[in-house]
Amino acid sequence: MPTIAIVGAGPGLGLSIAKVFGAHGFDIALISRNKDKLDALAAELDTAGITAAGFPADAADPGQLTSALEAAITRFGQIDVLEFSPHASLSFTSPEEVTIDNLRPGIDNLLYGAVTAVQAVLPGMLQAGTGTLLFTTGGGAINPYPMLATINIAQAGQRNYALNLHNTLADKGIYAANVAINLMIGAEAPEGIPHRAPDEIAADYWSLYTSRTQAEHFIGA
Repeated sequence: MPTIAIVGAGPGLGLSIAKVFGAHGFDIALISRNKDKLDALAAELDTAGITAAGFPADAADPGQLTSALEAAITRFGQIDVLEFSPHASLSFTSPEEVTIDNLRPGIDNLLYGAVTAVQAVLPGMLQAGTGTLLFTTGGGAINPYPMLATINIAQAGQRNYALNLHNTLADKGIYAANVAINLMIGAEAPEGIPHRAPDEIAADYWSLYTSRTQAEHFIGA
């Protein structure tokens, strides 16, 4: 069975991605900070006939994240797809208010976390000659929002990394892409707020995985 590791797995988009890949025969490695929540997600997937297991780790902690992915590789044999979308805590900070201290949490979580995750799974993909790396950012990684300066900077770095991987790994059988989501994720939203259900967005990830062509996919209103 192929395996997808979802870093930042939660009850919204992460669970939807797990379901769509699981429905196509994937085993699921779920990674986030809270073990109880991971166990609940794995149990829900099990009721749908999908094999899943949780591996607790904070994406901002390189040691924890590496250990979790290594445990997932030991459990499932290999990671065929990495989906990286840890929770980005909203910090309303204008560009002129950015400091080293308030920028560091986003960089640790989103950029350094992405690099750590790739370093854990890429050697196995290169050895196999195939693999997929999917990264998720907000739309501010492309067109920044002034009130989200710190998150924009971290996600822009993550996006740049993903696009560079796309350009350099294709001839080695590895597909990498960035998904920029510029709307609210949810089946419902306040009037006038663009939104899209997580199950619908998850279908786009499957399309990217199967087509293996786009370096970036933008989801917006």
